[in-house]
Amino acid sequence: MSDAAQLAHKLQQLLATTSLAVSEAQQSQLVELVLLLNKWNQAYNLTSVRDPEAMLVRHIMDSVVVSPYLQGERIVDVGTGPGLPGLPLAILNPDKEFVLVDSLGKRINFIRQVVHQLGLKNVTAVHSRVENYEPDQGFSSVISRAFASLADMLSWCHHLPSAEGSFIALKGQLDEDELTAVPAEFTVESKVRLNVPELEAERHLVVIRQHQ
Repeated sequence: MSDAAQLAHKLQQLLATTSLAVSEAQQSQLVELVLLLNKWNQAYNLTSVRDPEAMLVRHIMDSVVVSPYLQGERIVDVGTGPGLPGLPLAILNPDKEFVLVDSLGKRINFIRQVVHQLGLKNVTAVHSRVENYEPDQGFSSVISRAFASLADMLSWCHHLPSAEGSFIALKGQLDEDELTAVPAEFTVESKVRLNVPELEAERHLVVIRQHQ
């Protein structure tokens, strides 16, 4: 069995344990993303995860379980690294527009290569520090994964959501001190424990809104 076929089979097994609806074409794109990440990783060190099957769990599944919680049509992924969770979420949500922001050129180059090879029409990669990024309109969801403390994320990204927009922070274990350090002009709207198949670590999602 080829690497791609092996990964496709594994991905199918992982997705079967969730309620996500992912077409065969989308599954093929997710596998191709892993193969590209693995190939580029050898030269550019984009992730500490070296094994493609582990990437399926720790990068792909860890990203796609967030899909049901996305709000609105315009999503910005801040400090996206090699496009996580933005690229997997864009593959699952072709009707939504994704902007992926990172300050490291090699990561943005990788994302642009993936967008080109997978033919993704709904992804824009932006090479910028997030606090310097000035979009022409606000976003309905500002998402981050392992990017910064909640207080820092809100400080650096406060200008990014639209009036109705929200912040979606992806976290491991929830830190009560971090939650209480959220500035007064923001409200923690919900905290959700995510179930990532075959991932032994905890995963949570925190939804935060800014008072208008």
